[in-house]
Amino acid sequence: MCYNVSVKSSKEILQSKFEAEYEAAEDMQPYYQVSGFIHPKLPVIRSDNKGLIQHCAWGLIPSWVKDETQAGEFRTMTLNAKAETIFEKPSFKYSIKKSRCLVLVDGFYEWKTAGKNKYPHFIYLKNKEPFAMGGIYSDWVNKATGEIIKTFSIITTEANQLMADIHNTKKRMPLILSREEEKKWIEPELNEVEIKNIMKPFNENEMEAHTISKLITSRDRNTNVPEVSEHFHYTELALP
Repeated sequence: MCYNVSVKSSKEILQSKFEAEYEAAEDMQPYYQVSGFIHPKLPVIRSDNKGLIQHCAWGLIPSWVKDETQAGEFRTMTLNAKAETIFEKPSFKYSIKKSRCLVLVDGFYEWKTAGKNKYPHFIYLKNKEPFAMGGIYSDWVNKATGEIIKTFSIITTEANQLMADIHNTKKRMPLILSREEEKKWIEPELNEVEIKNIMKPFNENEMEAHTISKLITSRDRNTNVPEVSEHFHYTELALP
């Protein structure tokens, strides 16, 4: 699964890396760590405007959702969409066909289970550059207020070897796109076979990970700080 990400690159870096303009109306807020369960707005490039980086809320709300109560229930359950069932689920099957997007991040967080303990890890690319996760999007209109809410979900796949070792209970990982796949992913004319061919585990040889402190789960301290992703050594994990 993928419920915690880091989005700390500047607006200028994202514009240069992904060859798109940042939406002028939105201010860039760095997230050293943020949970999808608070439904943050993250930088996204959508297939309906491939030259624009815009902010969308994490937690997809299908366009057919009736009201705010139902929307609130849906968005907590749609932070992730499984690649294996995405064409079947009512919440996702329309978006995956034509409404795909790039979710721009610097890394993500996952926990390794060892005995009775869980150890947080920060995962990123070896080149330490921002990268794109494959996602889907939907615009929902709040009929009570007329507000249009732009939302998205991050797609997950089975884990590669690196992620299977870290996320060793569910063995999942977010869909990470190569540079070649990024532009292809947001081409609306892709057919189902072409889409499925892209939804594969990313090459583990291009990824790195390290353990971090349990600051990330603190309820008393601010976790949106650079220190949250710094390496922390757990002596017990080095034991046989």
